[in-house]
Amino acid sequence: MTRLAGLLAGAALALVAPAAFAQSTAAEPTLEELIPDSAVADPEAWVQQAPAASALEIAVPELDPASPLAPLPEIELAWPDDAVLPEVEPLAPEPDIQLAEEAAERELEALGVAPGGEVPRLLDAQVVTLGKGVELAFPAGEALAARDTLSERFGDLSSLRRLRDDDDNLAQLARRARSDRDLLLRVMRTYGYYDAEVYQTLAVAPGEEGAATAATPGQAKVRFDVIPGPQYLFGKLDFGDLAATGDDFAELRAAFDIQVGDPVLADAIVGERLALDLALGETGYVFAKVAEPDLLIDHARREGDLTVAVAPGGKYAFGPVVSSLPRFLSSRHLAAIARFDPGDIYKRSEVDDLRRAILATGLVSSVTVTPRETEAPAPGDPGTVALDVALTKAPLRTIAGLVGYSSDEGFRAEASWEHRNLFPPEGALRVRGVAGTQEQLAGVTFRRNNVWGRDRILSLDLFAQTQERDAFEARTVSFLAQFERQSTIIYQKRWTYGIGLQALATGEREGSVDGVQAPRQTFFIGALPGHVLYDASDDLLDPARGFRAGLRLSPEFSKLNGGGSATYIKAQFDGSYYQPVSERIVLAARARLGTIAGTNIGQIAPSRRFYAGGGGSVRGYGYQQIGPRDTLGDPSGGRSLSELSVEARVRTGLFDGALAVVPFVDAGAVDETSTPSLDDLRFGAGIGVRYYTNFGPLRVDIATPLNPRPGDSRIGVYVALGQAF
Repeated sequence: MTRLAGLLAGAALALVAPAAFAQSTAAEPTLEELIPDSAVADPEAWVQQAPAASALEIAVPELDPASPLAPLPEIELAWPDDAVLPEVEPLAPEPDIQLAEEAAERELEALGVAPGGEVPRLLDAQVVTLGKGVELAFPAGEALAARDTLSERFGDLSSLRRLRDDDDNLAQLARRARSDRDLLLRVMRTYGYYDAEVYQTLAVAPGEEGAATAATPGQAKVRFDVIPGPQYLFGKLDFGDLAATGDDFAELRAAFDIQVGDPVLADAIVGERLALDLALGETGYVFAKVAEPDLLIDHARREGDLTVAVAPGGKYAFGPVVSSLPRFLSSRHLAAIARFDPGDIYKRSEVDDLRRAILATGLVSSVTVTPRETEAPAPGDPGTVALDVALTKAPLRTIAGLVGYSSDEGFRAEASWEHRNLFPPEGALRVRGVAGTQEQLAGVTFRRNNVWGRDRILSLDLFAQTQERDAFEARTVSFLAQFERQSTIIYQKRWTYGIGLQALATGEREGSVDGVQAPRQTFFIGALPGHVLYDASDDLLDPARGFRAGLRLSPEFSKLNGGGSATYIKAQFDGSYYQPVSERIVLAARARLGTIAGTNIGQIAPSRRFYAGGGGSVRGYGYQQIGPRDTLGDPSGGRSLSELSVEARVRTGLFDGALAVVPFVDAGAVDETSTPSLDDLRFGAGIGVRYYTNFGPLRVDIATPLNPRPGDSRIGVYVALGQAF
């Protein structure tokens, strides 16, 4: 049995390995008993001859050709067909998704677009091109609300349009196209199209002989086919506790200008929420809260239900204004600056105006105005709020200097020191000095702003001055007290005015008489200068529409030392008109007329007469060079003045629209008679450049006289801040 087992093992080994290894004849006796020498010498032959080889037969069952999947013998596993699986119930589709898909399929079928195609395209479309390589396609013949605005908005945000470059590869274009598709869907929802479908395609480029070839990245054109679907409308509108405002409810509800049935526009929601918040602040509801809008879209109704939760609080009136620095800017002074009185219904805009006005004083660097309840509202009566004004001081002292040179006036240097609140509140002291070729001056000025009301100014000015002009020489000591109401950048007023009292002593002499220098004469002058201006223009520094008209009157009494006295009136009218003729062109015109009536020219000090010429007068001529002249050719001034100017302010579009070109023509005359005459007008023409900044236009003008007299310069250059008029 042991030998037979060994033979069977050897046969099995032979069946497993096709080539057996030879075994040494010097094997252990036990091995010789198990494996004969013939098996060791030729294992393969021994296996074939061994009786066990033929006896080893494995029975393999035959497959039935008619039933290849019949159960295998001796296998008890059940076939899957016999298993009973539980029935799986299909998932119910989301109603919103199902409605949107059904609506999209209906739109596609109506437009001739096959939903089963690779990428649907509108067969008949209105195509909007947005720059290089981007198109929007909308259904032709279908009215789409705000289509142009929608397309422009998408174009401004599109990655394809903003980042497009000829070096882009197709992967970049595909990525941006996917991003822009999501963007376009968001934009569509912004305009109420919540069921919109957008399909993007990459257009092919024409190859040689008109054959269509795959587009290269530089030639590729991405097209978005838009199936807008219906525009959703507003359904229910809820405003929280807004109805608690009682009599004010109708006005406040009207401020939120969205009604049931209006298209659902996201921008309108944002804008009307701000309008409602503003209306509450302007109607006395100091502590009102307006929550962020909540829009619930109902796809079944194709409507949006909007909730704007409003907590109006109580209604209040203004109480006292309380300064945090009463010795610096008193509460009484801040109340005088305010445009409201205690007891007036609270308005947020007037609080903002007060904040800006305090900043405009230049005395503080920051202002915070906080309403504080001092009396609660009662039925039928508003409560009261005080305004707590927290101030932070700004630097109060200023040292300024100016150095310049001009061909008309020569060298000039000016310096000043100012303390803007030396005499609180807003009592400023300014000391200034001028040293120049033609002028020397030393003066001191006291100025109090916002006195006796908002933007009302009281000033006292004392100075000593020496002037050496071509027209005259003067040594003057002057005192001027003046009260004015002025326009400011915060509040451009229709009416402004000023009235003053002036007293001066001046020793003057004209250039020459028959070639002999005239003796110096001393004039003692008292004047009551006043002015009034009506301003109907649209801008204080750069008007483009409207007009201005102003009148200056100065009754004066003049006593000549050792030579009698005279009483006369000096009057001057200024008018200007501004008319836009296109988006880039504004025509501007100016007229100035002046007269001195009541005495002859010899009784009028040379410094008080009229002169013309220069950058603020008739460009192309030198300063004060138009009018009567003495025997040496120097101007002697006159008793009447005429000036006219016309210019066109043309925006070029350069430097983001900041640069303008201004051709102009000026004319002017000065006469010794008291009635202006137009017979001896001097004309100047030129061209200027304006560079517009946030504080006004910088002006450079170049002009030449058209009918010069001997001695007039051929070219005049003028540089200043602001328009010529």
